[in-house]
Amino acid sequence: MPVLVGPLLNPINTTMVSVALAPISRDLGIAASQAIWLVAALYLASAIAQPTMGKLADRFGPKKVFLAGLVVVGIAGIVPEVLTGFGGAVTARVLIGIGTSSAYPAALTTLRQHSARIGKPTPPLVLGALSITSLVSAAAGPPLGGALIAAFGWHAIFLVNVPLAVFGIVVAALWLPSDRLRPRDDEDLPVLTALDPFGMVLMTGTVGALLVFLLDLSAGLWWLLGVAVALLVALVLWELRAVRPFVDVRMLVHNGALARTYARLFLTYLLAYTMTYGFSQWVQDVAGYPSDVAGYLQLPAAVVAGVASFLVARKTAVRAPLVVAAVVPVVGSVLLLLLHTASPVVLLVLVPALFGVPQALASVSNQAALYRVVPASSIGTAAGLSRTSIYIGAIAASSLIGGVFGQAPTTPDLHVLAWVMLGIAVLLVLLTLSDRRLAQADQTDQTGKADQTGKADQLDTPVRPGGGSSRADRAAPRLQDGPAR
Repeated sequence: MPVLVGPLLNPINTTMVSVALAPISRDLGIAASQAIWLVAALYLASAIAQPTMGKLADRFGPKKVFLAGLVVVGIAGIVPEVLTGFGGAVTARVLIGIGTSSAYPAALTTLRQHSARIGKPTPPLVLGALSITSLVSAAAGPPLGGALIAAFGWHAIFLVNVPLAVFGIVVAALWLPSDRLRPRDDEDLPVLTALDPFGMVLMTGTVGALLVFLLDLSAGLWWLLGVAVALLVALVLWELRAVRPFVDVRMLVHNGALARTYARLFLTYLLAYTMTYGFSQWVQDVAGYPSDVAGYLQLPAAVVAGVASFLVARKTAVRAPLVVAAVVPVVGSVLLLLLHTASPVVLLVLVPALFGVPQALASVSNQAALYRVVPASSIGTAAGLSRTSIYIGAIAASSLIGGVFGQAPTTPDLHVLAWVMLGIAVLLVLLTLSDRRLAQADQTDQTGKADQTGKADQLDTPVRPGGGSSRADRAAPRLQDGPAR
């Protein structure tokens, strides 16, 4: 399916660099705390670009936005060859973040619009396939990156984007449906009203100030935190008045299921990326493994993520997979405390593999929940914001790793990360177990009342800006509070 091609680019680029940090640091003579900016640059760009691309896809059509993003990705792949040095690598990562941000919101928008055209909900297995593609590509990033670096050097992790982008452009141009077929609910609105550019600017400033502050806590840039808070207040006040808000504040307030979905994604990926990047640096710089072996040690995580995603994608239950996704990191964090330079290979493989489970289960189940509780007119933006919550988690992980590891990682530093991860995992467990709406959703799935009577207990009611519902809204299955109307 063409919609599965694009979403693999962002995850594979986010994790492929994990095994490149150590060789890049050695080659360019920079500290580990500085090299982490290669991670942060992509996440900073993606956190801002994802909801922006989603909004553009909602307005102009997902195919146009997706193709434009792929062109940017292809250009980014050759930037380090032209701009040598650390600055060129960071610039390329920013462009990759912007370009790949078009894929996921465009894919969900395409699926929802197709659902509206045929008058049927998107099958859970199709949504699951979208998550499986992203998860497997993310988990495959470290071994692929390790192999490329071993064969061609670290520049190869950038150049590989050129053929991938070309392939994506060809597939999308040939097989994605034309944007002329999409619903045109907002065509009567002026472009500026439909896009809410001032809301985009406020969102960009808020996220940018917050993430730069988090990236270098040791610098004490507290004024940036104040700027982020001030811009957030301005964003909320503006969006409450906007006709088509970039960030639908009312929907977030009234749609508790959506807000909790974002919170679960943030915590899950804060754990996952702390593990991915922290473990990769430690296993190379302290345990002494080369970059390709460091990547292969995380290969079982790709297998585990793929299998778990496939199994859960065939089900419509929500709570059970999310509970498992919350509990497994507790076990993984405890095992991380046991690692040392003489640890057996089986333990070095087992710990990363365990963190493949929560990524798989949380991604598929939270995506299914989001798809059901968001109105069709906002699906692109909401999907982008879900990715933003993931990227903020990744930025927080980068900040945590940079603060703990400093100039170079040590085994005691790794254990400090493990204790912090254990606390975060416990918080995720409490958040998931205390969510009564998830329990209701799981019960609905078991009884089948939602499909048979239309009166099952559901998550929270999505609020469509301006009221009413569209054909696409009616076509999408929902989990809401109270009986269906």
